[in-house]
Amino acid sequence: MNVVEDRGAEWFRAVYARHYPDVVRYGLRRLAAAGAAEELAQEVFLVVWRRRWEVPPKTLPWLYGVARRLLANHWRAQRAGPRRVPLPDLATGDPHEQVAGLIDVRAALGRLSEDDQEILRLVAWEQLTVGEAAVVLGCGATAAKVRLHRARRRLAAMLRDRPEPATVPVGGGQR
Repeated sequence: MNVVEDRGAEWFRAVYARHYPDVVRYGLRRLAAAGAAEELAQEVFLVVWRRRWEVPPKTLPWLYGVARRLLANHWRAQRAGPRRVPLPDLATGDPHEQVAGLIDVRAALGRLSEDDQEILRLVAWEQLTVGEAAVVLGCGATAAKVRLHRARRRLAAMLRDRPEPATVPVGGGQR
């Protein structure tokens, strides 16, 4: 009689209790922060739960394989991911300067072509990957990367070349 192993919550709790520290240690040896290693372990155990019927009896090597693939995907996404256009930090500094900086970015963006604006908005505002933006734009990923690179370069040039704001003296004027 072939008895199918129960892979419910109790099984999962046992695997988690036994191997969570091992997966965290695996992450600690590869990542800079303990929090990142714990986050990796949580992702690994999400995969375990979703794929619990595929987990082999020798669980730990399989868990390490899942962790390895998750890390590889994370690193690949970071390399291929878009660089961010630095914006003023809204948490510190003069609020008037922050607003002026955001206005400058919006004004520069408005002077770009519609195509440049769209690729920048898809990646920066909608948080799409370059590949996802390519699908939206109906082009290949390589073409989208080139468009994004050129649009960023043009936006940076517009921000660099913007005129200095006029200053109005405060106080000290004649009455």
